[in-house]
Amino acid sequence: MRVSTKLVSSTTNPSLHLLHPTVESWVWNTLIRARVQHSASSPHSSLSVYLRMRFHGVLPDLHTYPFLLQSFKFPSHLRLGQQIHAQLFLFGLSNDPFVQTSLINMYSSCGDLVFARQVFDEIPQPDLPSWNSIIHANANAGMIDFARKLFDEMPERNVISWSCMINGYVSCAEYKAALSLFHDLQMCEDQKLQPNEFTISAVLSACGRLGALEQGKWLHAYIDKCGMKIDVVLGTSLIDMYAKCGDIEKARFMFDILGPEKDVMAWSAMISALAMHGRAEESLELFARMINNGVRPNAVTFVGVLCACVHGGLVREGIEYFKGMTTEFGIIPLIQHYGCMVDLYSRAGRVEEAQKVVKSMPMKPDVLIWGSLLSGARMHGDIETCEVSLKKLVELDPSNSGAYVLLSNVYAKLGRWRQVRRLRDFMETRGIKKVPGCSLVEIDGTIHEFTAGDNSHPDTHDIRMMLDEIMRRLKKHGYKGNTSEVLLDLDEEGKETALHFHSEKLAVAFGFLKTSSGTTIRIVKNLRICGDCHIAIKIMCMEFNREIIVRDCNRFHHFKNGLCSCNDYW
Repeated sequence: MRVSTKLVSSTTNPSLHLLHPTVESWVWNTLIRARVQHSASSPHSSLSVYLRMRFHGVLPDLHTYPFLLQSFKFPSHLRLGQQIHAQLFLFGLSNDPFVQTSLINMYSSCGDLVFARQVFDEIPQPDLPSWNSIIHANANAGMIDFARKLFDEMPERNVISWSCMINGYVSCAEYKAALSLFHDLQMCEDQKLQPNEFTISAVLSACGRLGALEQGKWLHAYIDKCGMKIDVVLGTSLIDMYAKCGDIEKARFMFDILGPEKDVMAWSAMISALAMHGRAEESLELFARMINNGVRPNAVTFVGVLCACVHGGLVREGIEYFKGMTTEFGIIPLIQHYGCMVDLYSRAGRVEEAQKVVKSMPMKPDVLIWGSLLSGARMHGDIETCEVSLKKLVELDPSNSGAYVLLSNVYAKLGRWRQVRRLRDFMETRGIKKVPGCSLVEIDGTIHEFTAGDNSHPDTHDIRMMLDEIMRRLKKHGYKGNTSEVLLDLDEEGKETALHFHSEKLAVAFGFLKTSSGTTIRIVKNLRICGDCHIAIKIMCMEFNREIIVRDCNRFHHFKNGLCSCNDYW
């Protein structure tokens, strides 16, 4: 491995001149470790101690470098990390397993997977921590298939191995794979392979993303059965899982039983959960309670607070909270906070003010900023702003199908089919494919997936019979399909047929088929719920006396007694 042997100079701490040259290496190691722990963003502090150590002629040992290598955490630190690697060769310490694992972690943190893999490949007989580190490195870099290949090749595994792989699947949005691997872990005969809090937190995250409430409840029961203490970390994971699965009351219960040990992350999770479920006033009241309890908010907290204002249409309040971030709490707004303000203004029809926010941002607008502006402009039929936003989105992400689809939707609703066809021809020429609408529903612990017009499900015939019955009963209430939501150039009959087989309607029909009367139906959709489905489901919940909860890509919709929690503002 080619690594530079030149070590850059660094400013030293004058107080270290007082240390005697014969001080044992363990004292220097302790100083390096302390500097690492108290200088999270820069390696120079710990490096200066190391340089003074060498200046005094104290030889590093096998504990020196694992501590020092923890300092290098970002791509900008790679060069320094390589120079320390060279020092390892000079002192003949590069073959120690603990040092090798630290090197793999360092290169992974600095974004150099090639060097991380080279270190691993040069180990004659990698130990378990080295295997775990290289699996984590690949999973962290999005190389999840290669990480799984390494996982399958491991001569032995411990709970850390399983946890790294499960968490890797979650990080790469492979939620079903994460649950499947956790099931495999449960089937292991080795009694030592018991999931720990880290494993459970990762699996709870997968359940939340999938809306798999029954599996999440089973995990909660498993935690109790195993006698795991529900501390603030595990408790926050449970709050997040229940909230994302649509059970906001259970999420609030978990929050309340955490007691006074709740940290800022637990408060932030609950504030965001209430915002996501459209309970804007409760979310803001909880934020006020948090402040009164002496818990200082952070940047994550304010994302939740501003989201509450967005979903509640509380423009004036949102402006005040945005200003208060800096004036009262000294928090510099991040791009996520500016995104919330763009969303807040544009949804409320104040597109010009949203544009002013974009122009005033101290950082370059990203895909989410332009997407928020495009989405808000689309809601209010502002074609000019839509086209400008699309141009910016395409510059940043040429393969972003969502941008083209949003503009195509605007053209379609205005009946401008020539522009629709032109956009779709352009997408086809560039190989840009529209993300299909997909809805998930959990029945008896099993996730069922539906796409628009889907006929692949084993129960397709019964589902379509149920849909016919649903439509017949909806029409008694005056329902007529909103064909403006069909973004295809079809005749009225064709448009109505297309509407009937939207993925969320198929999921609801399947839920009616497979659950008893009165059971709540929970749907997770990958895209924004369309206006026609929103109207139809409001009538369904009243006609069939069911509560239907839909989580789309923006928020939750709780349908009950013919009403929706969003108050038709989403």
